[in-house]
Amino acid sequence: MSLNSFPYQLYLVISEADCMERNFLQVAEQAILGGVDVIQLREKNSSTDSFLTKALQLIEITDKYSIPLIINDNTEVAEKVNAAGIHVGNSDDPPAYLRQRPLLTQKMIGYSIEYLSQLNNEETAVSDYLGISPVFRTDTKTDTITEWGLEGIKTIRQLTEKPLVAIGNIYLGNAKEVMNAGADCLAVVSAICHASDPQKAAYQLKNEILK
Repeated sequence: MSLNSFPYQLYLVISEADCMERNFLQVAEQAILGGVDVIQLREKNSSTDSFLTKALQLIEITDKYSIPLIINDNTEVAEKVNAAGIHVGNSDDPPAYLRQRPLLTQKMIGYSIEYLSQLNNEETAVSDYLGISPVFRTDTKTDTITEWGLEGIKTIRQLTEKPLVAIGNIYLGNAKEVMNAGADCLAVVSAICHASDPQKAAYQLKNEILK
């Protein structure tokens, strides 16, 4: 996948729990209005039935605004809602397997990079974009291996032409330097989900990226 076919710059990773007491569907819609380009639904602690229900609700909103919906690590949900794609890590179904599934052959597949050696494997080769996770350590994801930092992004950028989606404690104050290090897109959770005004938070992040 070329950068031209991955034109997204602001990527929201959302779950009902991350939105705390607020309606996650309202947060998602406000984020889209603020400038979010793509949304990933990550429901690690939900049953497949609950995950599917939430995905069906969310895709009504993303489709309304022509925003791609990515499903985190649940092949069944991704296929049943006809999501734009699926995102997986090292402990999930591998991209090479997903690419062979009839309903996912033409879908977007994201793959999280935790080791530099992954850049040379078959999974990276068949993926459409790489999640660089985490750039900085974060409370929203505690099972990570490598904290990449800005130098890690620079290193990965030199080793691959794949689109890079940076995630992990990214907020308005460091967004620009993460992009300058070589990221093509910023993925955020709390910077939007925890904001008092998700639309404003998304708008500010998007404008920081575009500066």
